[in-house]
Amino acid sequence: MKTILLVEDHSIVRMGVKLLIEDFMNPVSVVESGSFNETLRHLQSRFFDLVILDIKIPGGEGFNMIGKIRSIQSKVKILIFSSQDEELYALHYYKAGASGYLPKDASNDELEKAITAVLSGGTYISKVVQHQLVSNSMLEKDHKQSPLEILSSRELEIMDMLLVGKWTKDIATDLNIKESTVSTYKARIFEKLNVTNILELFKKVEIYKNQKVA
Repeated sequence: MKTILLVEDHSIVRMGVKLLIEDFMNPVSVVESGSFNETLRHLQSRFFDLVILDIKIPGGEGFNMIGKIRSIQSKVKILIFSSQDEELYALHYYKAGASGYLPKDASNDELEKAITAVLSGGTYISKVVQHQLVSNSMLEKDHKQSPLEILSSRELEIMDMLLVGKWTKDIATDLNIKESTVSTYKARIFEKLNVTNILELFKKVEIYKNQKVA
């Protein structure tokens, strides 16, 4: 019997996903977790075949969560399940070690496909990410770089916080780093994307996302 750890801080979402999993996988054991600290405790107490991981959870540490999970169970499969923009985050989480990235607005069929693929030892790559990979390959041939994919994982994380209106002090508190460090990352982001303020940054991100959809 497969064992799945479902990490999601909204109980209604957990309930719905759990019911869907139990509907197409029988037998299966689905353990629920509402925070990252609780997730680590579960991982230390029993074996799991798969962790379905939301990015934004209490105690979460962004991309670092994958490494911490693997430090406890090195072979566990990790499927990211998030409302964060797939176009911005998916490739970075693949690079960090995730076996798949599924947006929360995906259909029930996509959820089943993703879980089945990852549990079978494969990788779930959506059509959006497939398009990104093809685009990146073409850009590499032209010796160009996608504007947002040149950001590091930490820079991407901080950029996301800037775009939702968080101040430097708030970001420093959330990430447990110094305000001066946040300012340094912010300067790097602006330099890499060739922008001078948050409004220009927002426009650059929107243009990039629209190009990916096109």
